[in-house]
Amino acid sequence: MKLLFFDDFKLGVLKGDTVVDVSQVVRDIPHTGPHNLISGLIERFADYRGALEKAAAAGNGAPLAGVRIRPPLPRPVNIDAMAVNYMEDGTRKEPAPINAFHKSPGCVIGDNDTMVLPDVPATIFEGEAELALVIGKRAANVPAAKAMEYIFGYLNFIDGSARGLPPAGNTFYQMKSRDTFAPMGPYIVTADAVKDPDNLQVRLWVNGTLMQNYNTSDMAHKIPRCIEWVSSIHPLEPGDVLALGTNHRGLNPFQDGDLVELETEPLGRLHVKIRDDLKRTWARETRLQRQEKGLEVPTPQLTGKYAKATG
Repeated sequence: MKLLFFDDFKLGVLKGDTVVDVSQVVRDIPHTGPHNLISGLIERFADYRGALEKAAAAGNGAPLAGVRIRPPLPRPVNIDAMAVNYMEDGTRKEPAPINAFHKSPGCVIGDNDTMVLPDVPATIFEGEAELALVIGKRAANVPAAKAMEYIFGYLNFIDGSARGLPPAGNTFYQMKSRDTFAPMGPYIVTADAVKDPDNLQVRLWVNGTLMQNYNTSDMAHKIPRCIEWVSSIHPLEPGDVLALGTNHRGLNPFQDGDLVELETEPLGRLHVKIRDDLKRTWARETRLQRQEKGLEVPTPQLTGKYAKATG
């Protein structure tokens, strides 16, 4: 099943190229807004699935192209993201130590929304194409052997990053938790509809040019281990997001006016616009392309405010 919010945050089920409004089916779930309506549904999904399927089958859907798609998880309790969690096409000799960081739930935007690059002296702005999972039930100290039982579904996720901010050192908070830096969607696909999350092709285009293209089989610490490790640090709640990392070799600078598209085949295509009021520019190159030319990585800023300071 594919679940999404649309227009004024009506809950919908995607049926082909149409979306069926199923808001009435879940109206009795206690909630104060769409954020805890979806988490409440996820927590009670076994009780509502049959009614949702029946409503979707009987309903006359609206064309997906004619509605405004909203973030499917408008404000999770937690967004955790795995750090350096790919073998980079075999170029890493061994996995990096398992690590993650917390990303503000206030960063979330959805399909066709705009990521805004702030007026800060970042050396570059990048967005990491990632597969993310959605937690289905409270997860605390979950053993790896049972971890897959805690997954409700999957969705596309872009981990926005403002790199190189002063002071040098651990700057994850100000790098990762900027407003609009967590695009996700366009919908949640329930886990039963994703046959093999360890073998999914993740692709990201910028203005129609393919920039990131990798398979989740290259993941260093696999999904069960990620859930085990993160849930040993703090509990995960229904509707929480765990982004599983990226292959960095295709990372490239996001710039004003860009249209970014992320597609993981069973998860649909997420569209994100980029706005930079400062109109800063970088070379249109991936990290891998620069490495192959023997150039510094990432590419330095070419024009605009902070260009001299960033090289």
